[in-house]
Amino acid sequence: MIKWLFKYGLVFYLFNTILLSIESTFDIGFNIFLGIMTLYSMLFLINPKQVKYIISNKAFTFLLLLTILNFIYFMVFDNVTDIESIKYLLARSLQFAIISFSIYHNIEYYKDKFLSHLIYLVFIIIAISLFLDISIFSGRYSGIIWNPNMLSSFTTISFAVLLLKNEEKTKFEYFLLALFLIISLATGSRGVLVGIVLSFIIRFGFSVRNIMYAILSIGVYTLMLEFNINTSLNRFGTQSLFNDRTLQYYYAFETFLQKPIAGWGLGKYAFINRELIPLHLKGYNISSHNGYLAIIVQYGIIFSALFFFIVFKKSLTLLYYFRNSKTGYEAIYSFLLIFALFASFYETMITGINEFHTILFWFALAILSFEKQKTQNES
Repeated sequence: MIKWLFKYGLVFYLFNTILLSIESTFDIGFNIFLGIMTLYSMLFLINPKQVKYIISNKAFTFLLLLTILNFIYFMVFDNVTDIESIKYLLARSLQFAIISFSIYHNIEYYKDKFLSHLIYLVFIIIAISLFLDISIFSGRYSGIIWNPNMLSSFTTISFAVLLLKNEEKTKFEYFLLALFLIISLATGSRGVLVGIVLSFIIRFGFSVRNIMYAILSIGVYTLMLEFNINTSLNRFGTQSLFNDRTLQYYYAFETFLQKPIAGWGLGKYAFINRELIPLHLKGYNISSHNGYLAIIVQYGIIFSALFFFIVFKKSLTLLYYFRNSKTGYEAIYSFLLIFALFASFYETMITGINEFHTILFWFALAILSFEKQKTQNES
């Protein structure tokens, strides 16, 4: 039973973010999250030898280093009585441990079946959403998910996973590709365009097929702009990718400048000091909306530099190693890495605890690292 829990810990943890993304099930999801954290804390405590063996695996060294970095930062710069910082520290440590254990005990499942299960779960979300609200072009579509950007994350990633899968696609899978694409565009998230383009580049490269797709896309894009609907294409055409982010970046950077060395603490991720915002902007939803700025604000310049060095070094090493992968799980997890790194320029990625794509980012780093290590040991 314990080994089974270790094998599917990532599944429970990741899929619970769906419940956290639906307003009516948020409380249930939050309680499940607390239950997962409590359960796995106990499992790790009663299996210290296995914990030591797995987290010391060379493939997971970068996760161990980041965990140590968090503990050192907490002891040196943070307020050790800050409950939110303590929660973040423990949750991040457990997140990394759950990821490591899941990969170590169940690598074959996460290379294949997990990705199919992810696709079908998102399909179920869309099916329920369309049953309750089929008006996908009456505004920014979010279905049963509380935020259209979150729904776009689910559908764009599912589209890419299905596009990059090795197997010959069935008629139903082609239907799913079309459905994921339509819903992604209907969310009005401009990041969708980044994800879709990236998935095609990874799958087909700069081939004749991609050139044809590009020409077709330009035609569709031009046609869509003629209609008064709020799709990702229309929003990109009228606002660009970073149009409404510059003000938020400004106040995030100003927040960093207030504590450039020590940072604001682990509990202050995606944080902006509201005292900096003038009265005439108090009604606006201003947050960092940039994962890199969020980390700099959180850790300060010294520890954020160490954080970025570890993450970027590992990411670039793995992307270079798997650079020739066009399909299959290597290509899919490479896509998740690149997409998250790019999306961090306009969304608060990488730093959170219960964000769908952020969890997949860390998981992708870990599973590619494990597979690289395994391949090198066998050669």
